[in-house]
Amino acid sequence: MTSAFNAKKDERCLVSGNEAIARAVWEAGVNVAAAYPGTPSTEIIEYLSQYSTIYTEWSVNEKVSLEVAIGASLAGSRAFCAMKHVGMNVASDAFMTQTLMGVNAGMVIAVADDVGLSSSQNEQDSRYWGRFAHLPILEPSDSQETYEMTKYAFELSEQFDTPVIIRLTTRVCHVKTLLTIQGERIEREVGGFKKDPDHWVMTPVAARKRLPIMFAREQKLRDHTEISPLNSLHKGTDAKLGFVTSGPAFLHVLEAYPQASILKLGFSHPAPLEKIKSLAKQVDYLVVVEETEKLLETEIRASGVLNVYGKDILPNIGELSPNILQPAVDKLLGKEVSEDKKNSNKLFPRPPTMCVACPHLGPYFALAHMRNVNITGDIGCYTLGAGQPWNALDTCISMGASMGVAHGMDKGRGDIDSKKAIVAVIGDSTFLHMGMQGLVDITYNKGNVTVLLLDNRAVGMTGGQNNPGMGKDLHNQDTVRINFVQLVEALGVKKERIRVVNPYELPNVMKALREETKIAEPSVIITNEPCVLVDAYESRVPLKVVAEDCTGCGNCLDTGCPAIFVTHRETVVKPNGREKELAFVRIDSDVCTGCNLCTKPCAPDCIIPMSGKDLQQKVVEFRSQEPK
Repeated sequence: MTSAFNAKKDERCLVSGNEAIARAVWEAGVNVAAAYPGTPSTEIIEYLSQYSTIYTEWSVNEKVSLEVAIGASLAGSRAFCAMKHVGMNVASDAFMTQTLMGVNAGMVIAVADDVGLSSSQNEQDSRYWGRFAHLPILEPSDSQETYEMTKYAFELSEQFDTPVIIRLTTRVCHVKTLLTIQGERIEREVGGFKKDPDHWVMTPVAARKRLPIMFAREQKLRDHTEISPLNSLHKGTDAKLGFVTSGPAFLHVLEAYPQASILKLGFSHPAPLEKIKSLAKQVDYLVVVEETEKLLETEIRASGVLNVYGKDILPNIGELSPNILQPAVDKLLGKEVSEDKKNSNKLFPRPPTMCVACPHLGPYFALAHMRNVNITGDIGCYTLGAGQPWNALDTCISMGASMGVAHGMDKGRGDIDSKKAIVAVIGDSTFLHMGMQGLVDITYNKGNVTVLLLDNRAVGMTGGQNNPGMGKDLHNQDTVRINFVQLVEALGVKKERIRVVNPYELPNVMKALREETKIAEPSVIITNEPCVLVDAYESRVPLKVVAEDCTGCGNCLDTGCPAIFVTHRETVVKPNGREKELAFVRIDSDVCTGCNLCTKPCAPDCIIPMSGKDLQQKVVEFRSQEPK
């Protein structure tokens, strides 16, 4: 089926919300789009990069991406930026002033909430930004609506002189639904920047003048939302039950209660309270289904509606799928709820792990075997170091936080931690995103922290996107490559306290950590091997375990490499009478890269490269599995 990128008018395609929004941004005549990778919004800018008529970039963080979009809007070009929910926290400094300023050309911000915490450190409801910044929020429920609402958002932005937020969720971003293309790109004349200090220079004097304008705009938006076609009533036959909902929660409600009347809010803020009150008068129970906070419910209650229910019966975390929704609403209606309905959403847990031969495995093996150390973590693939078998992270808060938290631990420690080393772990992209300032604070204020900078030359957690440390831009074109050794030295770390190590050479990694944590001043250890999924590796021979030589010591399991499997376990009694469990292993040669990490801790040296005969046998086995 045709993709949204090359589809013509009236063609249908099966696409995700991320792909649909990219097509809409292109059709809307946008000239500049910027973003920082963050699940579930990452693919938006990747799809947009296919359109040569739009300038697109990976910005160094979300605040910069928003500022790039603001600048383009001020220059008279329609502009767009995308981020995940926590990224909006980073961008909010610029955002909260821009809402006062307004726009010179249409500007839309796509904010993707990770409802259910698929890949995030918190669950955040970005609809708050509409209330906080007094601007409109649009909420699509599928790809078609994402496409249509995005184009409409630019018109709304220019009509009301305001930035507009498209609030997405993981369900909208990643689920593919049918999209009918409605048009082609409409080129728009670039208006140019119009000098007006009272409008664009937000000193206190100028900002005070803009505040009444912002509040007057909000009132106009309140009037407009009552008549907006994006807010529609799906009239049902059940006079007892009605719903108010938005986004993908609408589809859940429709599936669970197709006979109920449902007020679907595509233009969810400002809320159309008169429409909501009208529905409330027609039903006995008005249930507000919103992911995740009770924003609408609170506003509806405050407007005087009495027969409203919401978070008193529904959970305020996670997605409100039918198997969550139905038991709660049925109970409200006095119906008997079966145990099957209550438990139908339970899944077998599958903990995440790092990839085979990940360059982070070695440093975490080393950290796991250190004593008397506090380890502050950060956001990225390496956050998985908090899990088994390493258990080698003690904190994880936000992007760049490992640096400041480590410094605070250093300055705030008492006698109980006086002998402990403090290690801050951070990745290359995260360091450039928000970690540099933390390192400056450490060096400036003479902290005693060892920074482990894991440079895998990729934004690994979100799919291996480029960053300024790689020398490639969004379009994989050559550009400046940041030299981390020179950078951390410029940020105040002494040259002799900067070490570069191969993360697969365990003795060197462990030696560097032991030595640098003993020195009472800032130091940085930089690893130098790329992500195994995004960089071409030299040809290496996969490894195998010589079964008859394996003693079951299990040391190789401590690396955490998923290519190593336990074949069986045995319990033996040691001479001192204590029992010890032995774990005998094998290596899946189909996925092993031959990085040799597991050979370093292997006590009996029973892990060796596969022979030519072994490899030939693997080829025979592979070919025997091919379809005839």
